[in-house]
Amino acid sequence: MRLEGKTTFVTGADSGIGRAIALTFAREGADVAIHAFGDRRGAEQTVHAVEAHGRRSWLVEADFSDPSAAEGLVAQVVGQLGRLDVLVNNAGRGSGGERSIELETALFVQVLNVDLVAPFVLMREAAAHMVERGGGSIVNISSVHERIPHKGDAAYGAAKAGLGMVTKTLALELAGHNVRVNNIGPGMIATPMTNDVLMDKAKSEEALASIPMQRPGEPQEMANVALFLASDEASYVTGSTFYADGGLMQRAGLA
Repeated sequence: MRLEGKTTFVTGADSGIGRAIALTFAREGADVAIHAFGDRRGAEQTVHAVEAHGRRSWLVEADFSDPSAAEGLVAQVVGQLGRLDVLVNNAGRGSGGERSIELETALFVQVLNVDLVAPFVLMREAAAHMVERGGGSIVNISSVHERIPHKGDAAYGAAKAGLGMVTKTLALELAGHNVRVNNIGPGMIATPMTNDVLMDKAKSEEALASIPMQRPGEPQEMANVALFLASDEASYVTGSTFYADGGLMQRAGLA
């Protein structure tokens, strides 16, 4: 098992990509701390599924729209599970709407807090613990929209682009301490967040037409990449973004 004996912390693990990562880590031998907000039942289901694999789990709820809610969470995980070897920043939200210029300032800031500021706080605290322990891995779930603009999503795109640069910067700073920091950039993934699009025939056809593989990805496919980056198999990988998008980033070549 690739994560045997390790302790991990996955944010936004009540459903979708976060849940798939948490369960994959548990199957690979890791104890998993679970963060969630707004879906207590889903979070508890993830906890029970982790424990069904014979691993320890612990649930914490926090609203990252106030990034101070992320302060001290790493210390709580360490207090409950004894250590932290892998952090996965998966929790996130979009801004919605059709036109970014109509987005209210408060919502723009809220998206930045959830998708960028809170993840930075967790990275900062996790890095301090990992440096002290002699190493670790941080995996951020970004998006193809750190590179590809999307109408109505200026806040989301700005946050994900910022997360990409924070990843590179911290990777540079922490490389000498054996702490690796990497990004996963999913394309369209079949999760509750994209359900409205995928269930609408016209919207689904339009979205899938831009994907060379002509299908949405599955949460497990993102979890497989996260497992690689979290494990010692990626021991020489840091500061990189791995786009798992069915070829979406390459669509310019189809023009």
